[in-house]
Amino acid sequence: MSIALVTGSGGLIGAEAVLFLARQGLTVYGIDNDMRAYFFGDNASTNWRIRDLENRCPGYRHRSIDIRDGEAIDALFQEIGSELSCVIHAAAQPSHDWAAKEPVTDFSINALGTLNLLEALRKHAPDAAFAFLSTNKVYGDRPNALPLVETETRWEIDASHVFHDRGIDETMSIDGCMHSIFGVSKASADLMVQEYGRYFGLKTACFRGGCLTGAGHSGAELHGFLAYLMQCTVTGKPYTVFGYKAKQVRDNIHSSDLVQALWRFVQAPTSAAVYNIGGGRFSSCSMLEAIDLCQKRAGRELNWTYSDDNRAGDHIWWISDISKFQADYPGFELQYDIEAVIADLHDNGAERWEALAS
Repeated sequence: MSIALVTGSGGLIGAEAVLFLARQGLTVYGIDNDMRAYFFGDNASTNWRIRDLENRCPGYRHRSIDIRDGEAIDALFQEIGSELSCVIHAAAQPSHDWAAKEPVTDFSINALGTLNLLEALRKHAPDAAFAFLSTNKVYGDRPNALPLVETETRWEIDASHVFHDRGIDETMSIDGCMHSIFGVSKASADLMVQEYGRYFGLKTACFRGGCLTGAGHSGAELHGFLAYLMQCTVTGKPYTVFGYKAKQVRDNIHSSDLVQALWRFVQAPTSAAVYNIGGGRFSSCSMLEAIDLCQKRAGRELNWTYSDDNRAGDHIWWISDISKFQADYPGFELQYDIEAVIADLHDNGAERWEALAS
């Protein structure tokens, strides 16, 4: 039986990947040391998710390893050896805002941690596929230079622009713009994942995600906007929207849809692949639209305020063009539109959030 390794296994994508891979008959090792609680507080801890995985997947093998610890990572890869068939690398310091508080911590986790994994893979399992959860933040604020038009509820791109119908593709440059500290650490990891594919011939791919979401998200104020927005709507906790008249647009990809994409790659991997991956127009919303959707689903109003101060390097409008991935892996289609995402967040998260708030 082949082995899969999932980093950040208690997180949104990591846990979804563990459950999926276990259903495919793989033995799954998971790495997670609950740094999310350090980043965002006890309510954002992933311990509940680890316990859930251990209950639902009897063969799940958990390792509380810090990916910055190169010796520990190397020892684990040596233990698994050539039986390793794939790595889903979802561990990260994930917050645009938090990174500025501790840039060294952010960079060492996102960049050095990724390098540790790649080097261990090269030494002990060079035939395994390596799927990296990158981010659209590698493009910095360059999307803000697009010709945007303000409408009643959202910013929109000019209808004549090539990105209008499908969204932003991988031809957009990552140079000459502000990225945020987080964007730089993820871009560094992204480039290294590509380089280990090109230079060493490893089977690697970078998935530059839009907003990743789903009921398994331990949402927090500084990360996981849609899950946290629904959490605040359900519990009455105040929420602040930052900048752009609350009309900034995001596409949202459900964790289940993303894991399906990762699975297609690891079954037929290539080297140094780069894909924008998100909900596209199929699952996009502005902040104002998201607030309205959450309120309608929860049956109560959100207690929210507005600040004119947008986050440095933040996107005004982002919709991912996923057509490159669909061309390489025919048959892949998103299953969760924005209404289905909102329903999942509320119906499968409300009870847990209310318990945390009590």
